[in-house]
Amino acid sequence: MLRRSWKPVTTAVAVAAPTYYWYSATRQSETFELPVRVRKSDGKVGMTTKTLPLLSIDEVNRRLRERATTETTPRPNGIVWNYANASLPSNDPIEDAHSKQIVQRDASDPSAPGDYVFFTVMDGHSGPDTSRLLSQILINAVSLELSKLISNPASSKSTLSRVTSLFASSADANPVSVANAIQLAFTNLDRELINAPIRIFASNIDEKSRDSKIVPDLSQHPLALKTMQPAVSGSCALMTMFDTAHEDLYVACTGDARAVAGASSSDGSWHVDVLTEDQTGRNPKEKARIQSEHPADEKDNVIRNGRVLGGLEPTRAFGDARYKWPREIHDLLNQAFMVGNNLQLRPQPSALKTPPYVTARPEVTHRKVSFKTPGEHGIRFLVMATDGLWDELTSEDVAGLVLGHLKGLKGVISKSELSSLVPTSTKTATVQGKDQRRQRGSGSWAFIDDNIGVHLIRNALGGGDETELRRLVSIPAPFSRSHRDDITVTVVWWHEGQEGSASSISTSAPKAKL
Repeated sequence: MLRRSWKPVTTAVAVAAPTYYWYSATRQSETFELPVRVRKSDGKVGMTTKTLPLLSIDEVNRRLRERATTETTPRPNGIVWNYANASLPSNDPIEDAHSKQIVQRDASDPSAPGDYVFFTVMDGHSGPDTSRLLSQILINAVSLELSKLISNPASSKSTLSRVTSLFASSADANPVSVANAIQLAFTNLDRELINAPIRIFASNIDEKSRDSKIVPDLSQHPLALKTMQPAVSGSCALMTMFDTAHEDLYVACTGDARAVAGASSSDGSWHVDVLTEDQTGRNPKEKARIQSEHPADEKDNVIRNGRVLGGLEPTRAFGDARYKWPREIHDLLNQAFMVGNNLQLRPQPSALKTPPYVTARPEVTHRKVSFKTPGEHGIRFLVMATDGLWDELTSEDVAGLVLGHLKGLKGVISKSELSSLVPTSTKTATVQGKDQRRQRGSGSWAFIDDNIGVHLIRNALGGGDETELRRLVSIPAPFSRSHRDDITVTVVWWHEGQEGSASSISTSAPKAKL
């Protein structure tokens, strides 16, 4: 047997950051050893070493590409949309989700013709239930609120926005009104998720049970787990909406997924525009917001170690009912819906006193954007990704990698060389939501993938260092979560096509009209 050593960064076995030790190779197979946490027979958690198969580079490439899609969609207004998406699971099943949809303006709309073009990524936690549901209904919820804005604009305006809108062609051209509609859609949808089990419980308790304070067994109710699971699991959500009629871009962020745009200037230079802030307890603005929403005696406990009540990292999320329900509601629903299914809700944090501590209300960013030729607002591409990508790469890394890909770079390129080939400057700095990013050892980027999403995931997990990439992708769940998170990436860019060409060649053809 041929054995080759790969020395760890440190010789100590660190529980918080396990390292690889060595891998061995034969003509038939290759393996590597990995220190992992295990629960021992005495119930205590300790470290042991597992020998794992090292995937071939062909198998790694297959896994990187098996969930990838690339689509091109011409629209009647002459815009050609290009879309690339890729995902790599770490959890089993993956807890990320994504969706897209084109909603065409109705002919009776005063702002017609034009489209609303939606893209979303969701980063689930404590299960995939919330993120999967959001991928099916979030865009529709926002579309509904926008349709109300168009049909009854006055009802959604403050006095200030009514005055402002006198100078706008229509209510949906007012960024304040549109942002309010998006925020309302997010918060109303989350309210439905959180309250659905409560309504079922209330409608199925009779007077006798109420008087005797007997909790009914509703575990076999057809909607028991269908409503409980999306409420008690959770998900961050990131949505971008392009309004082609008014040349507007809106980015709504709930949680710590991130959107980054690349914009060109008239002199040919490029800059990075970070369109979201990571919403975690390490964001000073988020910490101050949550502290202001609760009594002064909770100030030191609402955020501990950068997490809500010491547990949840994102400060905004859909679901996560254990941070939103009062204790008595949490316990009643657990007894009614879960116990009969041999399930138990996770206990609520001991410091929980005045819920809710987590909100789904997004922060909405607005930019003007040209869909044909670069102008003063020259955004030319947009990257949306769950935090698994941003754990590994900076916003500037990602923008440079996308720009290099769009410019046709090929092969393995040193990191220093890329910065000279595609120089960028930063327009809006990243507000980092983690205490630190992972530091990989590779000094080079790989430009070998046609799909830009796959391209970004490959470079997040090793880039030009093929051995590092193989090791990271080879680690199976649940051990992989100590080394990488689920990663989902969506990249969108556009160019000018022939006016009137509407022969869609993608699955994102118009599905609805406002």
